[in-house]
Amino acid sequence: MSEVYTVRRALLRDRCAAVGSAAAMVSRPANVRYLAGGAPLGAVLLLGPDEDVLVCPRAPTGDPVQGRTDDELRLALLPATDGDPVVAAADLATSSGAESLAVEEHDLTVARHRAMHAVAPRLRLADLGATVEQLRVVKDEEEIACLRIAAEITDQALGELLESILVGRTERHLALELERRLVDHGADGPAFSTSVATGPNSGQGRHRPSDRRVEEGDFLSVCLGANYRGYRCEIGRTFVIGTAPAAWQIDLYDLVFAAQRAGREALVPGAAYRDVDRAARHLLDSAGHGDGLAPWTGHGVGLEIDEDPQLAPAAMGKLDACVPVTVEPGVHLPGRGGVRIDDTLVVRPEADGGPELLTITTKELLAL
Repeated sequence: MSEVYTVRRALLRDRCAAVGSAAAMVSRPANVRYLAGGAPLGAVLLLGPDEDVLVCPRAPTGDPVQGRTDDELRLALLPATDGDPVVAAADLATSSGAESLAVEEHDLTVARHRAMHAVAPRLRLADLGATVEQLRVVKDEEEIACLRIAAEITDQALGELLESILVGRTERHLALELERRLVDHGADGPAFSTSVATGPNSGQGRHRPSDRRVEEGDFLSVCLGANYRGYRCEIGRTFVIGTAPAAWQIDLYDLVFAAQRAGREALVPGAAYRDVDRAARHLLDSAGHGDGLAPWTGHGVGLEIDEDPQLAPAAMGKLDACVPVTVEPGVHLPGRGGVRIDDTLVVRPEADGGPELLTITTKELLAL
């Protein structure tokens, strides 16, 4: 894997050189991990003309949640644990002879920016922008393999829950049980806060679990995902509790299912982000649910659960192969509940079988 990180850093160095900066500092944790293999708490990565240095407030612990740092990197530990790695990196850049330093302004506070200028007043600071995030959009097969395992873990955890008795249990209790099952099956932890929504709460995106208890006839919406070696997936399913679904529940479910299928089928290399969103949104809008829809139909996943690209009405750009995304349309009817169906897929060309579905738990409307 060391070679992979070396290549990634070389790509970033080339992009920085193209805009006249011989050095760059990466501070956003997911970006540090992408380039360094690991992201110890508080660490920043300095890419210099001669060597790359991981500046850490304390020695890496080897915690799998933080990842394993590339052995090719030099580690620079701060002499005091209350020091700021960002300021130390600016000082190191100056000492190495750099005249300019590209930084992730979107990740730095004004106070840290000022502190860097104070310690290195002659160092010209430029904005690195979202350069690393753009590099992260297309995944290599090893990254996709991690996502595939994360999806398998997530499917296992959800599948086990569906075999248990649900009536009478609270949303909060079910969410905690799902997160425990994720870890039991090999996850480093949940990819995000697990959402469990019942009855009138169902169908809401990222609903925060409450003490409401599952009742007969409820819709039950679940959204969860595993974090495996830093890579995060997402799945969302909706079920009916206890009895055969009512006619309105079947109709609403069939509508959202059709919208989700349309979005999945639109995932082809070269498709505009907004066209994927439109494929799913059009069906729901035509059925009269346009006003209550989420601002996006899906998003990229990887080292973060919500990363580029965004599949939204105003999104600019087109899909590439090997880009993992979610397709997650939903409809919530205030006071009644709703349906949300969410999958993680990898964009693949038609010659390779089309989009690769990573989350495979059934989308049949089950009565549990």
